[in-house]
Amino acid sequence: MQPLLTFLLGTIAALFPITDPIAAIPVFYALTAKQSRRQRLKQARQVAINVAAVLTVFFFMGKLILAFFGISLPVVRIAGGLIVGHTAWQMVTSQDRLTQQEHIEAADKVDISLTPMAIPLISGPGAIAMTISLSTRCHTWLEYLGAWLGILLLSAMVYLFLILGEPLSRAWGITDRGALTRLLGFLILAIAVQFIADGSLALLQTLLS
Repeated sequence: MQPLLTFLLGTIAALFPITDPIAAIPVFYALTAKQSRRQRLKQARQVAINVAAVLTVFFFMGKLILAFFGISLPVVRIAGGLIVGHTAWQMVTSQDRLTQQEHIEAADKVDISLTPMAIPLISGPGAIAMTISLSTRCHTWLEYLGAWLGILLLSAMVYLFLILGEPLSRAWGITDRGALTRLLGFLILAIAVQFIADGSLALLQTLLS
């Protein structure tokens, strides 16, 4: 059971900073401002389901996708590190993950649970790249199960943050949220550098062997 627990906690630790459900709170409440509490709860539940579905698909299909395109694991780690690093840089520099056009389009949508909330805000390119990289580290069924349960638990955490977001947002304030986002961004940037370093070393060993 040790591998299961290790991969469960490792998956949450790796994905929580990059999905950053805390940063999604103000966007979610801004986009659902005209909806009733019941509609907002339904949207939050659907966001969590969509996040779980997106990450699950890329987790279990990641190796097949790599094999189909003939992409090696070291290359995936380098590419994933670059994507994750870009996301981290946006967080450190306080750049909005959604473009102005995406905000405008989302404001007129009735259902914002898939786009823009699940994709690209929470389970965006960075989270997808991280999920595929995590799948390459799994070898036994316990490791796969642990990582998948981590994805499901993370999705449940997204739901909790969204439904409790309004009072939490007021309690933290903009300054505290910004400081936490930048801190998480720094941690993600460190993970991205490690991904690139590991991938580069593995690729170099492959070329020299």
